[in-house]
Amino acid sequence: MLTIGRLADYAGVTIKAIRHYHERGLLAEPARDSSGYRRYTAKDAVDLVKIRTLANAGVPLARIKDLLDADPDTLTSAIADIDHNLQDRIAQLRRVRDQLAQLCGGDRLFVSPEVADYLDDLRELGVSERAIHLERDGWIIMQTASPEDACLWIAEKRELMTDPEFRALCLEYDAAYDWSPDDPRLPVLADRTRNWFANHQGRSETRPVHNPAIARLAEQSLPGASSPAWDRLAQLMEG
Repeated sequence: MLTIGRLADYAGVTIKAIRHYHERGLLAEPARDSSGYRRYTAKDAVDLVKIRTLANAGVPLARIKDLLDADPDTLTSAIADIDHNLQDRIAQLRRVRDQLAQLCGGDRLFVSPEVADYLDDLRELGVSERAIHLERDGWIIMQTASPEDACLWIAEKRELMTDPEFRALCLEYDAAYDWSPDDPRLPVLADRTRNWFANHQGRSETRPVHNPAIARLAEQSLPGASSPAWDRLAQLMEG
């Protein structure tokens, strides 16, 4: 007869684990001696080793009880099913690891490679991180809800970055975020922007989008998507 401590040492588990197996109904409660202490038999030791072996192999505790006394065919089938589930879990964990690795790439986890390259172009140009984050979040919304618009826009945006005047407008528009709405530079910037658009008809910025509601959502719902100076600039552009 074995005490719970000696049984735990023999099977290579903790006393806490044995008590947990009792609570789960995996290991039968043994008889107690006259002092009220549990006394385990050789069969209890064998059952405990089986439980430990199945648990260490990844078999869920909820299934172990049914497998302890299963016939060889049933056990083989159950183990094959558990192995298949483990393979699915391993594949899922690998995908999670790939996503974690992509986090090191920053924006590339959330947007297409083309958009990520465009955002890198903006950083290289000197555009603020505030503006880049706004751009990124807008692209996340657009790519999810209207991929055809996003595909069209990003191709043309990348092309526009080769235009020196467009790059200059990007920088000045970014800087204008913090200007006073009465800043005399705003009307000048509005005129330059209108002139640029007039000379570049057919660009995606002037085309109707396939999903206008999503375009409005991207403009209106992103924190920091406007400022008093930008609002004034929009008014001047419409005038």
